[in-house]
Formats: sequence, C-alpha cells, structure tokens
Amino acid sequence: MTLLELAGVSVRFGARAVVDAVDLEVAEHEVVCVLGPSGSGKSTLLRVVAGLQPVSAGRVLLGGADQARVPVHRRGVGLMFQDHQLFPHRDVGGNVAFGLRMRGSAGGPGRGSYGERVAELLELVGLPGAQGRSVASLSGGEQQRVALARALAPSPRLLMLDEPLGQLDRGLRERLVVELRELFSRLGTTVLAVTHDQGEAFALADRVVVMREGRIAQAGTPLEVWQRPASEFVARFLGFENVIPAVVAGGAAVTAWGTVQVPAGSPQGEQNLLIRPAGVVQAAAGLRCEVLARTFRGTHVALRLRPEAGPELEAECGLPGAPAVGDRVAVAFSPAEVVVLPAA
Repeated sequence: MTLLELAGVSVRFGARAVVDAVDLEVAEHEVVCVLGPSGSGKSTLLRVVAGLQPVSAGRVLLGGADQARVPVHRRGVGLMFQDHQLFPHRDVGGNVAFGLRMRGSAGGPGRGSYGERVAELLELVGLPGAQGRSVASLSGGEQQRVALARALAPSPRLLMLDEPLGQLDRGLRERLVVELRELFSRLGTTVLAVTHDQGEAFALADRVVVMREGRIAQAGTPLEVWQRPASEFVARFLGFENVIPAVVAGGAAVTAWGTVQVPAGSPQGEQNLLIRPAGVVQAAAGLRCEVLARTFRGTHVALRLRPEAGPELEAECGLPGAPAVGDRVAVAFSPAEVVVLPAA
C-alpha cells in the first residue's frame, strides 16, 4: 500500500525550478533513498514532504490525504538532519523525550512513562543507559544514534533522513548503515532518505531514486540501477568512467576502442556504450594500452589505462600478476559488463 505520493510536485525560486514535476510513490515499510549531486533538488524534496517548503505546483499525499493544509507538526513524520541538531542544554534522555513531549506521545494512560519509552529507544539504537549523559560527551556516531532515537520516539508513520551519515568517517558510516538497515527492517519503518553517497544508498535502500536538475533521472532497485544505468549521467554519477559514443548494429558496437560485442536486444544506431571496469580484461591480443596508474583496493587492483586509440580506460584485475605503471598490456571487453545507453 502506498504511504507517500508526490504527484507533479514542483518548487520554483523565481524562474528556476529546483524540483520539476516530480512523481514519486513510497510504499508502507519501504526504504527509498534519493541520490543526486548538490543542487539536484533532493533535499528540497524532503523539505516539501515535511511541510517545511511550500510547493509551486502538485500535491503531497500521506496515506491518501492531501497535506496542503496540514502543518508540519500534524503530518506524523520524523525528520533527522545531517547535523543532528541536538539540544546542548538537554542530556541524552531529554533530547530523545523532546519529540514525545511536543506530540504528547508515550506518556498517556496505558502507554507507560516518557522514561520507559526513552530507555526502550536508547536500547534499540545501541545506547542503553545513556539517558543522563551530556550531549557534549558523545562521539559523532553516538550523536547520530541519539538523533535517530529522537526521530523514532513518536513512532512516525514516515521517517525522513537528510544526509544522516554525512559527517561521519567512512568506517563508521559503513558500520552504521548496516545497523540502520537491520533496524528499519525489524521495525517495519517507512523511510525516505536523501544522500549523495552511492554506497550508502545502495546498502540502505529497497529502491533508489537518482535526481538530476530537479527531475528523476532513474528509479529502481539498487541492482537494477547498478546493472542498467538509464543514461550517461546516471552511469557517471555512479562512478563509471568508461563511457564512449558508439554505433550499434546487430550484436556489435563500433567505438574508438574498436568493435565491442553488446548484449542481445540492445538499442541500435548511434548510442553511448558503458563498459564496467570489471569488463576490461587482459588478453593475449586486443586493444593495446599503457598502464598510467594502479591503485590497491584490498580485493583487487584498479588500473587507469591509456589506449592506442580512444579515451582513457578504467580496469580491474586480481592481485596476482597485476601490471605495473608503465607496462603495456592488451585488453578485451567482456560483453556481460557492457551496457548500451541512450545517446541523448
């Protein structure tokens, strides 16, 4: 069942459309992550749903009800910001209880006290017994957990996260995103999150939405978006650099890198070709390249190659026998790692 629906939502600042005719649905218990570069409109979209930003056109519906005249505090949504926005003059328990007191939640007859609910939430986010701690004594990861507990405290029907892990170091982000995924799955929480971090979105989401200049460039499961980017923009935003103009005819594409086999059923004519780095493999014969750079990535080596013809290539290879900078190698292309993209 659809919980959130955006129908033709636009936000304009003067002549500029920050959000441009966006249609989006979020089902109950679904985790949707909105990805995009700075200025793509993703945070504005979140503010629209929260009621913090009026729309220029379109409708926002929660549970089928139009939210146009519903104030922020009546929408039943939780919002967690990138900088956490914890109250420094309140201890951890006071921060978590703040949302409960504002909404009059969890303290009514038969539902237990604020203290019980706060203790339950801190246990849930991995900070048992932290009620009396000062906010200033918390690490970045602990502050993130307290902010999450505060957002979850009133049991919102929709939880919204604005770059929730953006200020944390990489190792902590990777650990917490797994914990968040497990927590949301266990609680059945409906989540709409925005981030610029592809890895974070793909690890957290049931569905990924990529935005560009206020519009949705692609939406799908993480696997769908990763395996089949809808455009050159999406491919490059996901970090793929091996994109080149091509003329596709039958099962092959003619490119500056030579003729490349493409998957059956690929669009024909003038297109763009994406070759993932894993699909650039060393061969006895093929496109001759010079190794310009190599980077150790733990499980493999990433290579940057300068071919005899065409733009530079990115490739991956196993640790044993990886070529050195300055070596000359021949490469071929694996059709399984080739995607035909629209030229426009």
